[in-house]
Amino acid sequence: MTLGAYQLELQDALSQEPTFTVTNKTIIMATKGIPSSFRSWQYRSTAGGLENNLTLNNVPMLQPQANQHLVRILAAGLNPADYRLSEFQFLHKVAFPKPASPGNDFAGYIVKPASGSMLKPGQLVFGSAGTNFMYGGAMSEYGIALVNNTVPIPTGLSIINAAGIAIAGVTAYQSILPYSKPGSRVFLNGGAGGVGSFGIQIAKAEGRHVTVTCSTASVTHCKSLGADEVIDYKTQNVLQALRDSPYKYDLVVDYVGNDHNLFWEADLYTSPNAKFVTVAASHRLSFVRFIMAAEYMPRFLSGAKRQHLTVFGKSDREHLSQIAEWMVEGKVKPVVDSKYKFEDLREAYRRLKTGRARGKLILEVAPEGEHVA
Repeated sequence: MTLGAYQLELQDALSQEPTFTVTNKTIIMATKGIPSSFRSWQYRSTAGGLENNLTLNNVPMLQPQANQHLVRILAAGLNPADYRLSEFQFLHKVAFPKPASPGNDFAGYIVKPASGSMLKPGQLVFGSAGTNFMYGGAMSEYGIALVNNTVPIPTGLSIINAAGIAIAGVTAYQSILPYSKPGSRVFLNGGAGGVGSFGIQIAKAEGRHVTVTCSTASVTHCKSLGADEVIDYKTQNVLQALRDSPYKYDLVVDYVGNDHNLFWEADLYTSPNAKFVTVAASHRLSFVRFIMAAEYMPRFLSGAKRQHLTVFGKSDREHLSQIAEWMVEGKVKPVVDSKYKFEDLREAYRRLKTGRARGKLILEVAPEGEHVA
């Protein structure tokens, strides 16, 4: 069955709000309606690590508000933000519900559309789950999704690949394109991860010259995504390699945040009007101090010689749709490091925390037969 035919059949089925099972991608109707409960990964504490506190619980079915869709989640993408902020114990204590459910990126279908929405029951969609990216609840069988954070999955884009777009893709888009133009020389610190893999390709799709850093093991990977030049941080001094470059960079985007001297000495390898964008978020005091000095302290006091900006990817339907379109066109290739069964979420987060994943880690929430992989 084609993806379009699957959507039409599923839409007809869900217009009556039944449940169903799928055998060989064929829907078998049932008459139970929307279930009264569903399974959701949750945690009440992150002491000792998020992954060590997750439990799979049965919870009551969600009751979406007027501006929220009820969605069946088929696959979800993991992001470092899922654990970095929740493991900041003070923030977790004051800002997180108890229990909370992790995850933001999702792909699935509409069960009950928001009031006035053009989306229909059964329509395949992707975007950001929940109302707060720190605990969106995407690691669950059902979720809510705000109208402004949800877009249709175009024909030609699979559920698995759509599930990894939201945070990484939008963050890459918003950290590069607004601060550069076609022909700009862009340096990305960190090209092999989820955001970096999108960043290389989005920059190239829009005509930028791209230099990235990565480990020796990821050099071929980054070049395959279109990077014009690669600096191997295992064998080269990154700052020295940038200083030795025969040209100046117009934009620096830091996805790692491991060497603040890249900013303080940016005048040695960037053009006079270059901007320095930091994306990597951390609760570490050294990171907070850096941001305060680089971005908010007057330059004559901080010693900064280039403008600093901090970017947190914000879900945007236009940006989500554009990235999906590029993926269908082949301009942006999906990069999935690995897929995990729903019951193996703890192992997925352990893999994410190694920092060695190339591209996205995807949780297959629904059985494989329930969606087009």
